[in-house]
Amino acid sequence: MNVDRRYAAVAAIVGIFVLVQVGALALVEPFKTAGFQDVEDPSDPTNSLLYIGAILVATVVMLGAFRYGGDRVIRAVLVGSSGYLSFYVFAVLVPTLPVAGVAAFTPAVVLAALVTVALWVHPEWYVIDAAGVVMGAGAAGLFGVNFGVLPALVLLVVLAVYDAISVYGTEHMLALAEGVMDLKVPVVLVVPLSFSYSFLDAAPAAGGSDADSGAADADDVEAEEALTDGSGASDAGDADEGDDGPRDAFFIGLGDAVMPAVLVASAGFFAPVGVSSLVPGLALTLPALTAMLGTNLGLLALMYFVMQGRAHAGLPLLNGGAIGGYLAGALAAGVPLVQALGLAPYL
Repeated sequence: MNVDRRYAAVAAIVGIFVLVQVGALALVEPFKTAGFQDVEDPSDPTNSLLYIGAILVATVVMLGAFRYGGDRVIRAVLVGSSGYLSFYVFAVLVPTLPVAGVAAFTPAVVLAALVTVALWVHPEWYVIDAAGVVMGAGAAGLFGVNFGVLPALVLLVVLAVYDAISVYGTEHMLALAEGVMDLKVPVVLVVPLSFSYSFLDAAPAAGGSDADSGAADADDVEAEEALTDGSGASDAGDADEGDDGPRDAFFIGLGDAVMPAVLVASAGFFAPVGVSSLVPGLALTLPALTAMLGTNLGLLALMYFVMQGRAHAGLPLLNGGAIGGYLAGALAAGVPLVQALGLAPYL
């Protein structure tokens, strides 16, 4: 595989991350105005624990569904959830049509329905990636207005640890990845390494491989992080010749882009008094900007390990970079460390 294509794919992955991050920062204020801030106390760190518990329950349910032949049910739920989350984004971006007797947010409903139908009938890589960017920005923005900095930090730290355990320890995400990959939903984003690549044609059935077409083995895809090789560590989809033949695409989990972006959005939305936005109309504070930079430095480090053929868990690097970048920016903006960590109300 041409090395230049690999670097172009890495640049595309960085671009997807940046789109999700900037999109989240652009959505936080409209989400608040639209009344999408549902948490009574955004600074309560137990909000994160409830979400982490929901992740564990969802993982168990999905593993059980894949084991007992519930793939189509899971796909229907994920595609429907994609359309539902897209609706939140379109609801604040698209004006309501002033037509008598028509429900509010009608254009948003139509656009969300189009996303749902497109994912169901033609889940090609560009459809999945476009839907993934919309969903990722929407999810990170919703978390950003509902999770203060402390809950966001708790969420990122716990998920980074969980990611490392699931990759280097239990490896249970491999079974989940095998099932999710064949569903063709924007849980895993696809970055092709050739213009002729087709995810619809190349993606193998769960647990199978398609070396002749250059498809990535489903056993090599990690649904929560970037990618995974047979050992269970995050791999982000090496395009060189692997054990099963050449590969024509990189794959990266949507969660890898969303989780660090939660802190980015929270850092912009819950900025302390005196820390203003760097860009009018965008919640891009200095701590949010440096959290973005830290995330993408972590992403480049992850991709470096991938290009060297070294497997690595994704979220420890990505979340670690986001947290380190955020703290550096907060301190540079004159925010005391205790306040930057969200601990001031408890001390």
